[in-house]
Amino acid sequence: MTTRPRLPRLSALAAGAILISATACTTPESGGGGEDDAQGPFTIGLSNGFIGSEWREQMLATLQEAVAEYEAEGVVDELVVESADVDVNGQIQQIRNLVNSGVDAIIVNPNSPTALDQVFAEAADQGIMIVAIDQAVTSEHVTNVVIDQGEWAATGARWLAGEVGEGGEVIAVNGIDGHPANEARWEGASAVFEEAGVEVVANDFAEWDQATGQQVTQNLLASHPDVDGVFVQDGMALGALQALEAEDLVDDVAITGEARVGFMRRWAEQREEDPEYSSIGVPNPPAGSVSALHVVVRMLEGREFAPDALDGNTLYLPIPETVTDENFDERFAAVEDEADTYAVDGHLTPEEADAYFQ
Repeated sequence: MTTRPRLPRLSALAAGAILISATACTTPESGGGGEDDAQGPFTIGLSNGFIGSEWREQMLATLQEAVAEYEAEGVVDELVVESADVDVNGQIQQIRNLVNSGVDAIIVNPNSPTALDQVFAEAADQGIMIVAIDQAVTSEHVTNVVIDQGEWAATGARWLAGEVGEGGEVIAVNGIDGHPANEARWEGASAVFEEAGVEVVANDFAEWDQATGQQVTQNLLASHPDVDGVFVQDGMALGALQALEAEDLVDDVAITGEARVGFMRRWAEQREEDPEYSSIGVPNPPAGSVSALHVVVRMLEGREFAPDALDGNTLYLPIPETVTDENFDERFAAVEDEADTYAVDGHLTPEEADAYFQ
């Protein structure tokens, strides 16, 4: 996997539909990916139904950069983006908009694992290939190109269980109630805690937002001031740490961290104050969108997956190396000049994507 350079801020993300086109190319009248189009250029659509995090900005920015490279090669002619804070019905409309715009493939970051099945079937009936990123869906018409979110959470939960020990008590600060990534993560973490004999005394949702994560952590600590640890998902760990700092609990309460520059910067400061300070950051790479682009381009070109490349309808991407106390200095040095919101990233190279195909 490769690490992306610093990314520009994407101020237009919340604007809704964005169109990036190569002026010398034209858009097909209808979606396809049929035999006549097997050599491209291809029109790619993106449906993003949640814009409430910098992670999603980075996801889109890295995808735009990769599409530009494919445009220069004549492989892709347009990236059509539907991006807004919407519910499931709003995302259904996003996908129908992309179908009507004549895309050959849709990359979707889904708001539900099952509720989009009908619109996926509609798109597939038009010959459009569909790839889900960030979280898996169940539709037979979709190929998931994702990390294992359950294992992502289990990695941090195993570290925290080791810190608090059997009989330890923890609180949990989760993402969005009912969101597929959140559900997969909490299932993975809960299984670890149950097996380790760790009791989750309370949990709440903070919508993957740092400020909300700080407030939710403060509220949970007020009700459970004697906990041994905090399990917190990425996008909120810095806020949760700040809540511990406000209560002077940093030395007494273990907390899972995140592989984002803001948290890592505070991690470094804590290590200077106390060389024994410990945390963990499991990367959730926003550039999974780029991995998905490489995969869907090869699908459009008519290539078949290699045997055993898929687990059902899912291609599991490798999770980038976890940030630990042992490798922290090296990992932080590679990203410390980035903005605090930058997430440690990585994606398949085109050559690595080739390995998943015959």
